[in-house]
Amino acid sequence: MAPDHPYWSSSVASLMRQLDSRMEGLSSGQARILLQRHGPNAVETEDEYLALTLLLRQVSSPLVLILVFGAIVSLALQDWTNAAIILAIVVGSMALGFSQEYRASRAVARLRRSLALTARVLRDGKLQAIPASKLVPGDIIRLSAGNLVPADGMLIEATDFLVTEASLTGEPFPVQKEPGEVPPDTPVSGRTNCVYSGTSVRSGTATVLIVETGRSTALGAIATSLKANTPETDFVRGIRQFGFLLVRVMLITVIFVLAVNQLMHRPPIESLLFAVALAVGLSPELLPAIVSVTLSHGARAMARRGVIVRRQEAIENLGSMDVLCTDKTGTLTAGVIELNDATDPAGVSDRHVRWLAYLNAAFETGIENPLDEALVAAGDKEKMNTDGLRKIDEIPYDFIRRRLTIVVEETPTQGKHLIITKGAFTNVLDICSSVVSPHGDVPLDDERRAALHDYYEGKGREGFRVLAVATRQVAAREDYGHDDESAMSFAGFLLFFDPLKPRAAKTVHDMAALGIRVKIITGDNRYVAAHVAEGLKLDFESMLTGGEMARLNDESLLYRAERTDLFAEVDPQQKERVVRMLQRAGHVVGYIGDGINDGPPLHVADVGISVDKAVDVAREAADIILLRPDLDVLSNGVKEGRRTFANTLKYIRITTSANFGNMMSMAFATSALDFLPLSAKQILLNNFLSDFPSIAISTDKVDHEQIMHARRWNVNDVRRFMLIFGLVSSAFDLLTFGILIKVFHADERTFQTAWFVVSLMTELMVVLVLRTGKPAWRSRPSRMLLTATVLVVALALWIPYLPFVARVFGFVPLPWQLAVTGILIVLSYIACTEAVKRRFFKMD
Repeated sequence: MAPDHPYWSSSVASLMRQLDSRMEGLSSGQARILLQRHGPNAVETEDEYLALTLLLRQVSSPLVLILVFGAIVSLALQDWTNAAIILAIVVGSMALGFSQEYRASRAVARLRRSLALTARVLRDGKLQAIPASKLVPGDIIRLSAGNLVPADGMLIEATDFLVTEASLTGEPFPVQKEPGEVPPDTPVSGRTNCVYSGTSVRSGTATVLIVETGRSTALGAIATSLKANTPETDFVRGIRQFGFLLVRVMLITVIFVLAVNQLMHRPPIESLLFAVALAVGLSPELLPAIVSVTLSHGARAMARRGVIVRRQEAIENLGSMDVLCTDKTGTLTAGVIELNDATDPAGVSDRHVRWLAYLNAAFETGIENPLDEALVAAGDKEKMNTDGLRKIDEIPYDFIRRRLTIVVEETPTQGKHLIITKGAFTNVLDICSSVVSPHGDVPLDDERRAALHDYYEGKGREGFRVLAVATRQVAAREDYGHDDESAMSFAGFLLFFDPLKPRAAKTVHDMAALGIRVKIITGDNRYVAAHVAEGLKLDFESMLTGGEMARLNDESLLYRAERTDLFAEVDPQQKERVVRMLQRAGHVVGYIGDGINDGPPLHVADVGISVDKAVDVAREAADIILLRPDLDVLSNGVKEGRRTFANTLKYIRITTSANFGNMMSMAFATSALDFLPLSAKQILLNNFLSDFPSIAISTDKVDHEQIMHARRWNVNDVRRFMLIFGLVSSAFDLLTFGILIKVFHADERTFQTAWFVVSLMTELMVVLVLRTGKPAWRSRPSRMLLTATVLVVALALWIPYLPFVARVFGFVPLPWQLAVTGILIVLSYIACTEAVKRRFFKMD
C-alpha cells in the first residue's frame, strides 16, 4: 500500500516495507496487479477517452449548436420535414468530421507510441528497459545523466547526482541530490532526497525507489496549468484570428438578412432559419477535421521518410522554418568518433597519455558520450583494463567547468591517489601549473603555454577535436571536490576526428534552395568549428564565440545573429539566447540537438528537432524526431510540412471565398426577390455536399514553387483572397439571378433548383482552379480529389431528377435549355476565375 504520511520524511527501509518492495525489485506478477490498481504512469492517458473527446468536440461546435437550434425551432412549429432534414445534416456532418478526426488521431497516436519514454527498472531481480508508462509504486529504477525522471521517488543511493528541476520549481541551476530524510514540512525545492517526474538528470547516477506515479506525482498535480500555459504556435494563432474574421462577417450577414426580411414582412421563423443557414453556409465547418486529417496525413507521410512527429502542430512550423540551427556532430559530420592519437605536450604519440585517458573514461559514471566510448574502445584494442585499480571519487563533468575528474588508487600501500582530469583544452590548461616532460614536471611558463596553444590551434585547423589530459598525485583521502582541480601537470593531448559526411555540403546547399539558412551552434572550439564550416562553404570568418557573445547586449546580438553562420565555444544558455534573438528578428527557427545541453534551445525553438538515439531530455523537448541523424531526412520533412501547410490553406481559402460569394449573393437577393433564393434546408444540403471533396484535399499534389519557399500564416492574405474571389463568384451569381428572372421567368421552385445546382457546381469546380497558382490544366490534382469532385458534380446535376430527394427539398426537374445555360455559366465562371487567379498570384 502507498505510504500514508510524507514519504520524504521516511526512511527508505520503511517505505520499501509499506510498498512491499525489495532491493532486487518487484516481481512481474506484483507489477501487473499494481498497474491495474494505480493505472498507467502518465499524466494524460492518450487513448482512453479519445472517441468520446472527439465526439464531444463535434457536438459542442458552435455551428452544430446553431443547426440544432434551427431544428428545435422547426420542431416547435411542427415542421417535421425541416427538422428531420436539419438533424440529418447535423448527424451527417458530425459523422464525417468524427470519422476523419478519429482515424487521424489514432494514426498519430501509433507514431507517438513508437517514441515512448523507457526506464531501466529492476524486475524479477534483473535490470531491464520497460515503457515508463508501466512503472508502479515500489519499482526500483536506475537513473544516469541525460535521463528524464519518469515518476516521483526516493533516492536509495546516488553518486555525484545533480538534477535540473526547472520544470517543477523554476530554479534554473541543477540541485545536488543524495539519500537521507528531510522534515515533513520541507517544500518541494528543498527535498534533496527525492526526485520528481518531468525533471532531468544533469550528471551522476542514482538508484531510486518509485513512490508516486501518473496523476499522483507532483507534476500530475500541476499538469493542467502547465498545459494551459503552452504557447500558441503561429499556425494555431492564425486559425484563431481567421475564426474572429468569420464571426464578424457572419454577424453582419445575419443582422442584414433579418432586417431585410422583416422590412419585407416575410415570416419571422422562416427568415430566422434562412439567416442561420446562411451563417452556417459561410463557415468552413469541417475546418477542425480538415486540419486534423491534413496534419495526420502529413505525419504519416513524414514517418515513411524517416521523420516522426511528436506534436502535430509542429508540421506547419516545420514548413514555415527559414533558419535551422544545428550542432555539427552527427548531422553534418559522420558522427563516428574515433581516437586518432594521444600525444605528449610536444605532440609525440604517447601510450601513457592514452592510458590516463582510458582510466578517466572507463571509471566515468556520469554523462554517456561518444568521446569516452572512443577512448574505452581504443584502450580495449590495446588490452588495457582497470584490474588492480580502485576508483576513489569522481568530480562529474558540467558545462561550466567543461572537464571531468576521476580519482584512482593505484597502489594502496603507498597512501597516494592519482587525480586524472580530462576536458576542453583551455579549461584543463587553466588548472595546470606544470607540464609533463621526459625529465619530469617542468613549470608552465609563458613560452610553454604558447607552444601548447599553437599545437592545439594547428590540430583544430586540420579538423581534429582536441581534448587535454592533466594529472596530479595527492595524499590519500576519501572525499574530493572542485578545489582539488588545481596545481595540476599538463600530461598531453587527445585527438579525435569526425569527418564531414560526403553529402554534407550538398545537403546544406539543398536546404538553402528551400529558403532555409543553416547556422552551426557548437560547444566545440573555434578552430574545429571553422574547419567544418569551411568544408560546408558557410561563412566562417564572421564566427561568433561564446566569450564574445557574453560581452554583447541583446540588441547587438540581434544584429550579429542574423549575419553569422557559425557560433563556437557556446554554452547551453547561449544556444538558447541565439535562438531567441533569431526569433525576435522575425525568423521561424528550427533547432537540432541530441544532448543534455540542448534541452533549453530545443524547448524555445519554433521547431525542436532531435534523433531517436538522443538522451531523454532532448527527445522529450523535441517536436520532431529524425530516425536518422541526417539533414537529408530533415529536408524531406520540410517539404512534407510545406505540402501540409499548402493543402490546409487551400481548404480555408477556397471554401471561404466560395461560401462568401454565394452567401453574399443570397443575402443581396433577399432584398430583390419576392421569395428566398434558397430555403434553409437547401442551403444546408448545398454546404454538406460541397464539403465531401474537401476531405480529399489532404492527399492533393502541391506545386513545386510552394514547396521551395517557406510560407507563414497571414490572415490578411486569407481575407484578400476571400474578398477577391468571393466578389468574382458574386458577380456570376447576380448574372445567374438576372438570367433566371429576366430570360427564363423562373418561378420560386425553378429558381431555387437552378440556383442550387449552379452554386454547388461552382463551389466544386472552383476547387480544381484555385488549388494551384499555375494554369489549372498544368497542375494535376490528386486522383482522390478529382474523383470526389467529379462524383459530387454528377450528383448535383442528378438531384433535381430524383423524385424523393426533389420532393423533400423542394426541387423540380429543369428544362434542358436551363440546364445547359447553367453549365455554360459555370464554365464562364471557371474561365473568369482562372484569369483573375493569374493576376492575383502575380501580385501575391
